[in-house]
Amino acid sequence: MIENYFPILIVFLVAAGFVFVSLILTHLVGPRIQNPVKMMPYESGVDQVGETRIRFSIRFFLIALLFIIFDIEIIFLYPWAVVFNDFLSMGAFIFIEMVVFLVILAFGYVYAWKNGALEWE
Repeated sequence: MIENYFPILIVFLVAAGFVFVSLILTHLVGPRIQNPVKMMPYESGVDQVGETRIRFSIRFFLIALLFIIFDIEIIFLYPWAVVFNDFLSMGAFIFIEMVVFLVILAFGYVYAWKNGALEWE
């Protein structure tokens, strides 16, 4: 059974090797010409006025995290829909299991909503 995962290991090794080789080559071969004009911050061809680093509210990051969490949990619905039609004998069990999952997901959404994590100022 472990031999079924061997192609996945090869893909990960090739990807990691590509990243490693790319980083090393850009460090060794990349241009090193630096001058004050090239090192200036660039924003739409306009010289900077004031401080370029602004502080973002933590709510931005909370909403982004909640979006990712709920988006990933919604991905679990697709395999469930595929399996649900195939196993008619286990249909009730699979349906109840997904209802429990969706209820937990709904409680998390309501909890985030009630605590004001989804409000944008």
